[in-house]
Amino acid sequence: MAFVIVQHLDPTHKGVMPELLQRITRLVVRQARDEVKVEPNHVYVIPPNADLSILHRTLHLLEPASPRGLRLPIDFFLRTLAEDQQERSVGVILSGMGSDGTLGLQAIKERAGLALVQETTSAKFDAMPRSAIAAGLVDIVAPADVLYDRLVTCLGHTSLITPADPILDDRNQSGLEQIVILLRTHNGHDFSQYKSSTLYRRIEQRMGLHRLSKLAHYVRYLQENSQEIDLLFQELLIGVTRFFRDPAAWEQVQEQVIPALLTDRPPGGSLRAWAAGCSSGEEAYSLAILFTEALEKLSPSPAGSVQIFATDLDRDAIAQARQGLYLENIASDVSPERLQRFFIKEQGRYRISPMIRERVTFATQNLVMDPPFTKLDLLVCRNLLIYLTTELQTKLMSVFHYSLRPSGFLFLGSAETISNSLDLFESLGGPWRLYRRKTFSAVPMDFPPVFAPVPVSRREAVAAAPPAVASLQTLVDHVLLQHFSPAAVLTNAQGDILYISGRTGKYLEPAAGQVNLNLFAMAREGLNQELPGVFEQALRQKSPAAITRRGVQVRTNGDFQTVNLTVQVLEEPEALSGMILVVFAEAAAPRRAKKRRSAEGAPLEPEVQQLRETLQATREEMQTSQEELKSANEELQSTNEELQSTNEELTTSKEEMQSMNEELQTVNSELQSKLKELMEASNDMINLLNSTEIATVFLNDALQVRRFTPQIAKLIKLIPSDVGRPITDIASDLIYPALAADVAEVLRTLIFVEKPITTQDGRWFTVRIMPYRTVDNRINGVVVTLMDITVSKRLEIELRRVRDEREQLLTRNKEEPNPPAGDDAGSPLSISRQE
Repeated sequence: MAFVIVQHLDPTHKGVMPELLQRITRLVVRQARDEVKVEPNHVYVIPPNADLSILHRTLHLLEPASPRGLRLPIDFFLRTLAEDQQERSVGVILSGMGSDGTLGLQAIKERAGLALVQETTSAKFDAMPRSAIAAGLVDIVAPADVLYDRLVTCLGHTSLITPADPILDDRNQSGLEQIVILLRTHNGHDFSQYKSSTLYRRIEQRMGLHRLSKLAHYVRYLQENSQEIDLLFQELLIGVTRFFRDPAAWEQVQEQVIPALLTDRPPGGSLRAWAAGCSSGEEAYSLAILFTEALEKLSPSPAGSVQIFATDLDRDAIAQARQGLYLENIASDVSPERLQRFFIKEQGRYRISPMIRERVTFATQNLVMDPPFTKLDLLVCRNLLIYLTTELQTKLMSVFHYSLRPSGFLFLGSAETISNSLDLFESLGGPWRLYRRKTFSAVPMDFPPVFAPVPVSRREAVAAAPPAVASLQTLVDHVLLQHFSPAAVLTNAQGDILYISGRTGKYLEPAAGQVNLNLFAMAREGLNQELPGVFEQALRQKSPAAITRRGVQVRTNGDFQTVNLTVQVLEEPEALSGMILVVFAEAAAPRRAKKRRSAEGAPLEPEVQQLRETLQATREEMQTSQEELKSANEELQSTNEELQSTNEELTTSKEEMQSMNEELQTVNSELQSKLKELMEASNDMINLLNSTEIATVFLNDALQVRRFTPQIAKLIKLIPSDVGRPITDIASDLIYPALAADVAEVLRTLIFVEKPITTQDGRWFTVRIMPYRTVDNRINGVVVTLMDITVSKRLEIELRRVRDEREQLLTRNKEEPNPPAGDDAGSPLSISRQE
């Protein structure tokens, strides 16, 4: 194995992680460089201010888009690792802040790789591990010091190279079929049409996690543990997607497909699209965003609607898609403009806006077994067919052809093709898998593509059963609802219309300008004055009783229509609880009465008209105030988004500082250890110098004192505060005026000087001046040592005196005449005695 470490680093700080790791591992640790071939038993550490990727087992360094702000280097690398190494890739998420790494693990799991995460209780910062675990795609969760052993154990039971179409012996083939039967019995889904390589690779990975070496043992384990069947089912259903996956392909959809659909659409017609195998909904929402942007560019905006169906076999994925809540990591796939327009920031996550959410309808569906949607303009099925057999792919192509309208479009994944269905679709050109449905084709329709066998007895019973006939009550209820029930609308507490029953055109009309399905905005003249008060009264009262206002005059087609207005807050059924039902019942016009007069005899209608005008003006002022409040609220939301963006940058900077702080702490502990060693060495050196009793002084090139031994203080009046002073400025017993000249000569020639000198009290010393060399062989001053030679010098003087006396005696004896014989004074013996 080779290891790559990706951290959140300060772009301006040079990391020391390679040096720190190399001290504790026998593996070769290097900082990653551009175009370095990955080798086994090597550790590669990401450098600061760079994004790391891998292609053909070669590391590549990329300059980040922005050195500061939200960066996701872990997701970026893990995605490239999954693309390059497929099932041989392993992702490990350790302690860290944010959610970086979760989408990268999803990409690894999509290609049958391994995902490991540090246990949150053992992590110093548990945000990244928690995010990965919450995604439901983790194979192993354990403390950091256990993960490596678990990884080695798992890989030891898993074949790292699985052929595209593994050849299984009869025993393993039987075991694989038994697993498919267990899955179909437990969950009702048939995986017999899935590719054997996909099934075997996923099953083999589960076997490795449980340390099982034989398929028969895993079959027995499934029979004894129903929970493992659910886990295997989820493993087989792993569908990883993201917003605008393969951006260039979505650009082709935006530039060619959607404009063609809008051009060919009849006036008032609707567009229908289907995202099959939508997983957690990113591709369906991406399609809705593109349709919304295209409709906004048209002027005037065309009538009609866009309806997108999104289906998947995984109920959990559909539930997540319906929520429309995604990690902040989607910022790497969605542009900042689209994030601001089509998403709402909620507690560090992004929720799809209601404008986009209402265009998509999610449902659980088995593409292989359930009937498809029809009359579609666009069908998106990406990265699903690659898991199915060639025969099933061919059958699904005929289903897709049946589902699309003439000249409809099919959008497949980059690794999928229609090689066996060229008579059904034609390519739009380019590298991406975009096809147009051929209008004429005579292909037999096999629908559904896979049938569950129906017992003979059931088929006979169905054939013998008479056709179903609607009951009399059902028919009468239908006629009554169609012709005699009053018009009504169902709204929420804000008056937004959710459902319309009957013909409400006499009472409601679309408002001019942008489409607004609000009840108060659509109310006709006369009704718009009475409706808000009745609606508000129904909301304020605590009982579910209906509020009715009779005889309301509504202007319709230049005349007035009398209507009884009823508003009721619903409590039952539970699905409609909290909604408001507004009923419009036609009433007979009241008889015209004589004009009422006031006590003074003046008619009251001018006063009523004035009151109505005042009420209308007040209502307009309230609407203006409401618009101002909405504007202020939008500004506050914008400010909140800016603050959240700043908070994200601060969080990233905090994590970078934390990484730097950990390195500095490690370096500081090492420096403290080195300082301790240095102090011990310094103590040893001081004791060594003191024990030699040699007077030594260390001078720099300016003759300033750097350090000295206690013995030198007996000759030169040095005290600790003299460090840094020139030696020539300090009182001394030495008679050595040439000290400065000798030091300069030593520094110039680098040849030591040694000579005897005397003191004022008659003592003698040998002075030795040598260059001061550092560890890296630099000259940084001189070392002056003084050794006491007074005793030897005195002995030398005494010996010289004796020698001189002898020489004088010998000379005198030579000058005197020889003494007479017998005279002992001149005999050699007497001379020797005298000497």
